[in-house]
Amino acid sequence: MCGLFGLYRSPGATHPERASDAFVALGMLAGERSADSAGVALFGRPGTINVETPTVQGDVTDGGCRVVKGRGTFLRVWRHDLLAGLDAAPVALGQVRRATQGRPDRLVETGPLLVGALTGTHSGDVDAAGLRARFATPPAAGDADSEVIFQALAAGHRPENVLSALHGRAALAWVDRTRPGRLHLARGALSPLCVAVDAEGNLYWASNPDWFRRVERDTSVRFRSAVLLREGTHLTVEGDEVRGTEFVPTARPGDPMMPDRVWQDFTTADREHALAQRRHRIAETCVA
Repeated sequence: MCGLFGLYRSPGATHPERASDAFVALGMLAGERSADSAGVALFGRPGTINVETPTVQGDVTDGGCRVVKGRGTFLRVWRHDLLAGLDAAPVALGQVRRATQGRPDRLVETGPLLVGALTGTHSGDVDAAGLRARFATPPAAGDADSEVIFQALAAGHRPENVLSALHGRAALAWVDRTRPGRLHLARGALSPLCVAVDAEGNLYWASNPDWFRRVERDTSVRFRSAVLLREGTHLTVEGDEVRGTEFVPTARPGDPMMPDRVWQDFTTADREHALAQRRHRIAETCVA
């Protein structure tokens, strides 16, 4: 499973460097999930959007968003010269990819992905063919499912309609580059997604709740709260406002049969808590 992490800064936060330290620490911890590839997206002021399909470039800036990605772990991709951009970014998305579809050596399939006006990350594995058929998505640049999900979202379909149509494991984070002050977080079936808020009101997300405990141990950031999102939750964060909606998450029959992949590196207590919260339905047949 991929490792997602990210930061949405509070407008009133006075120590941006502390939140940046936490973001980098989360990226390092996400390396536990995979060493296939990694990437980050740092948002700035909106600009002209020219790149609307995933790119093979390892460093591209478009629509006011800089995406840096490459083969290997987060530490192989992250560079010290990115720190100033991170300190200034109101939102930062991060992903460590473990290839479940496509190839691990193809940057066109490595998140964060630029699709339409969206920049997004996805952890999991869903039936891409069913999405293509339902939403009539255009030909994809790569062979992975993540691009198809963001194609459907970028086409203007209601997020809940797209999220309800996912058959498989899914956790998502995305931002519209024309509106970088608005963040979307969603958890479908199984794939974990945890959200935390620090003492200054900055919001973070991660694929493992234990990463927040370890960030507190290794940085000066202290969290006021940290929760595992329930399956079927879509959060929209804008300024100090957080809005939540629900949808019905759907897993395929084989998805619950791989707990070691879904709950990789979870503590026993965190795994038991996550298992007790499951609320997805099982698709009777895979979507053709």
